[in-house]
Amino acid sequence: MQQLMTEEIAKTVPRLYGQDGAEDPIVHVHYFSCVNGWDWYLTEYDPRTGEAFGLVRGFETEWGYFSVREMERVNREKGFGVVERDEHFEPAPASAFEGR
Repeated sequence: MQQLMTEEIAKTVPRLYGQDGAEDPIVHVHYFSCVNGWDWYLTEYDPRTGEAFGLVRGFETEWGYFSVREMERVNREKGFGVVERDEHFEPAPASAFEGR
């Protein structure tokens, strides 16, 4: 099963609050679910806890916290990639995804 957060990616992502106050923070990782159609655009991450912050497009589009470890747990429990990492994603400003 796909690893949602690799050590290599974690090294490149700012820690939580690392982009606090940025006018247009950079999205470093894109997660998506074919099951519910949600997207998570990760801008900051805490490798110790697995907690992340970013833009979430679900029932609404909003900024908030989410757990990468919880996503991995759901994948293991279901036995397939409920949430997947976009392996072709290139970092980009969050404004590119807010209005989609």
